Amino acid sequence: MYKQRILSLTCGALMMAGCTWVKPTSEGEKVRVLAANEVASCKSLGSTTATIADKVVGIKRKPKKVQKELETLARNSAVDLGGDTVVAVSEVVNGKQTFAVYRCVGVALVE
Repeated sequence: MYKQRILSLTCGALMMAGCTWVKPTSEGEKVRVLAANEVASCKSLGSTTATIADKVVGIKRKPKKVQKELETLARNSAVDLGGDTVVAVSEVVNGKQTFAVYRCVGVALVE
């Protein structure tokens, strides 16, 4: 009985480690994730730092899932700054990443 309970808890934790909990807002869905070289003509609005649990019950989550959730959090946050684009400016460290926020749509090019 004890071993069965441990096995059930372990399986549950492993399944949760693969889950995605962060959902984009309707406004956040419109925000793009681009590379730094793609925002040269955009207006910089500031930055945002996204943080998410990278471990569940001591088990490391899949790096790609963590990255996607951090991007989703950054996209949702960019809306508050009036942005339509985010660019990762740091690596993911312990479930934390910093993004630059830009407004690219509707920005007039000045030459």
